[in-house]
Amino acid sequence: MILRRVARPLLASIFVFGGIGALRDTQGHAKAAEPFLTETFDKVEGLVPDQVPRDPATLVQIDAAVKIGAGLALASGKAPRLAAVALLGSLVPTTLAAHRFWQLSDPGEKQAQQVQFFKNASLAGGLLLAASDTAGKPSLGWRARRAAKKAGKRADKLAKRAEKTLTD
Repeated sequence: MILRRVARPLLASIFVFGGIGALRDTQGHAKAAEPFLTETFDKVEGLVPDQVPRDPATLVQIDAAVKIGAGLALASGKAPRLAAVALLGSLVPTTLAAHRFWQLSDPGEKQAQQVQFFKNASLAGGLLLAASDTAGKPSLGWRARRAAKKAGKRADKLAKRAEKTLTD
């Protein structure tokens, strides 16, 4: 459908652009994310495996790679539902790290960050729609239920045949 071919690249563009920007200024993004990351890692101490990087610069680079890769996948229509979920998973911590308007006292800065926070919330809504869009095909859940129902009917038929064979 033409709508998907236009909407997906439009939705994905901000993530690809943001990912490239994060790679170009990794240290700046890392500095902005560091307070959030420190607070978060302190809260989940012992729950997160040691293999998970804690260096803000490394996490920013991973986040940027996810944004660029999943953004390009969404834009091109390659695994768009998975790409939308990956972008959503990247958007939530980015939003919580960069747009904490509730902690600001300057009214101008607070309003600017509030606008960015709700812009990201709106993007999350678009990603949820993209993640649930089956492009007119039945969902995996529907297909699984249908397959189970068919298998049940086949099993019933086989059981009746076996019972009939045993009674004859």
